[in-house]
Amino acid sequence: MNRSVALVFALLIAICTIYRIIPYEMRPEWLGAPQLALAVFAGSVIKNRKVAFLLPLASMLVSDVLMQILSSFDPAFYAGFYKGQLINYVLILSTTVIGFFISERKPAQILAGAVAAPVVFFLLSNFQVWAATGGLMRSKTAAGLLQTYIDGLPFLRTSLIGTILFSGVFFGIKALLAFPAQQLAKA
Repeated sequence: MNRSVALVFALLIAICTIYRIIPYEMRPEWLGAPQLALAVFAGSVIKNRKVAFLLPLASMLVSDVLMQILSSFDPAFYAGFYKGQLINYVLILSTTVIGFFISERKPAQILAGAVAAPVVFFLLSNFQVWAATGGLMRSKTAAGLLQTYIDGLPFLRTSLIGTILFSGVFFGIKALLAFPAQQLAKA
């Protein structure tokens, strides 16, 4: 991996990390965090699968460490580490696989991936919460599972908006950066 590519990846991790550690009260309430978009983007554009998984993992880990440190000084910050967190890492990493099936040159596929990632994360994470703890004390019945999904709908909404928006930004910037190089190659 050359230095400029490594720098771009480091910048992406930094931007996503910084955005994620901003307290919820200080960012738009309708806009979710960019980590799912980063996972889809990495899966689509990074050919080395290990590195593709590493990008969203690094962003999550760095932001969680920073959130943990900040929460020890200011209770307005959520703790970075919590019980059951490992499953969220696994689920976010699993959305990287969605990117493997996306052509970075096809906007319809990018949009489909940007919708699929938060939906898959929503379905699996809420199922896991219900199966492990019963959600918000929901019964372990079909009705309890349905109520757990209903409880999570506000998070799905913000996750969808954030993932679509951030995917557009990530893929759009990559396309804009590649455009001059393609035009120069044709000249």
